[in-house]
Amino acid sequence: MTRASGDRVLFLRKSIDIERVKKHGRRFQTTLFNMLSCPSGSPRTRIGIVVGKRFGGAVYRNRAKRVFRELVREVRQQLVAGHELLVFPRREALIVRHRLLQDAWKAALRHEGLMIAELDQRCDNSASV
Repeated sequence: MTRASGDRVLFLRKSIDIERVKKHGRRFQTTLFNMLSCPSGSPRTRIGIVVGKRFGGAVYRNRAKRVFRELVREVRQQLVAGHELLVFPRREALIVRHRLLQDAWKAALRHEGLMIAELDQRCDNSASV
């Protein structure tokens, strides 16, 4: 399994970056995850996924990180540039259906103004002559 190109620059990896977001970030909570966001001034948005040992064993922690990395990759083209995010998954995120988690993720990003509005791709031919 190969990593998608550009993943290195998409995710926060250094502890100093993560601590900066923890210190200056704005918190948003859902039943499935908590999220911190702050402006970074860089041309791209980067996201960190933090799963502590309280979450459960290594298998569960790694699964949570995999699930949220996939959620990030799904919306990477729609993210507003210049922010850093931290996501703290909750145990419930591994229990719910992926579609419900995906909807909650997108709703949280929209609520915080971190996602570009999706274009309406429906075709309305009733107005044309």
